[in-house]
Amino acid sequence: MQIQVKVNGVDYNHSVEPRTLLVHYLRDVLRLTGTHVGCETSVCGACTVLVDNKATKSCTLLAVQADGCEITTIEGLAPVGELHPLQESFRQNHGLQCGFCTAGIIMTAADFLQECPDPSEEDIRHALKGNLCRCTGYHNIVKSIAYAAKQMQPAQKLVEEVAV
Repeated sequence: MQIQVKVNGVDYNHSVEPRTLLVHYLRDVLRLTGTHVGCETSVCGACTVLVDNKATKSCTLLAVQADGCEITTIEGLAPVGELHPLQESFRQNHGLQCGFCTAGIIMTAADFLQECPDPSEEDIRHALKGNLCRCTGYHNIVKSIAYAAKQMQPAQKLVEEVAV
């Protein structure tokens, strides 16, 4: 089947097998390997990407279901050579250990912070309920997201002020 998607701002048109999962399309066809294959049952969240700006577990979405969608992976979250505030915060606050879950958690957090720009610790922990990390106790992950939220707020307020 033919699909047309925009991934990280670039338009792609490919023929894919109807059973191809989005995670395999991203990794095997587009070579965007920041999206990880973990459980393949949507439990761990390592495969989370943004599909039309919504956090989506790409291991349970067929590539053909993403036809016509805009997809953002961890590689496209910030311009090349730069870090998104979430990525920088994870670096500064030691929000990762082995790193396997990190991309999925960051993509989940990116969506979450759009909806909840000033979250409490409880809000953050609730938002991460679909992402598993086997290396940490989540303390530095939550700390990293909270820190990034604070860093992102002035930019969001400025955008809102300009829009008014």
